[in-house]
Amino acid sequence: MNRARISWRQARRGLYLATIGLLVGTASTGTEISDVSWLSGCWASDGGEPGSGEQWTSPAGGSMFAVSRTVRNDKTTAFEFVRIIETEDGGLLYIALPSGQTLTTFVMISISADEVVFENPDHDFPQRVAYLRPSADRLVGRIEGAINGQQRRIEFPMTAVDCASSAAEK
Repeated sequence: MNRARISWRQARRGLYLATIGLLVGTASTGTEISDVSWLSGCWASDGGEPGSGEQWTSPAGGSMFAVSRTVRNDKTTAFEFVRIIETEDGGLLYIALPSGQTLTTFVMISISADEVVFENPDHDFPQRVAYLRPSADRLVGRIEGAINGQQRRIEFPMTAVDCASSAAEK
């Protein structure tokens, strides 16, 4: 008898994809890109050099786009291109392309009026990406997950800025 063997990773991935189907099909039904419109605008990194931060487009066509940049010693040291898209079943996906890395997709696992959390347990680090809006002019990005068995959480506090003036900074 020839039995197909699957690895633990393949089994875990299958379970993850089945869970995504359940989450997208139930918990996230009815979510629209406009539910995260509070991300729109320009956000300067607190304590960062001028030009460090994120800029998010307004929601349109079932998507939002962002670019982030980190500046140190007057040089761009990191950047990332991001999009959030609606799924057909009423969920959201966060698709990130950080500098020098491969594209990674995270599935929305929770959303409220001022917070959204995305997850991909198969990713090395982070496994979760979240945004929290503590007030209209404040945004906190957060990444978290395990590195070598140790849980880590990194926060990126930001303040709303005028897009025209932040673009003029070096």
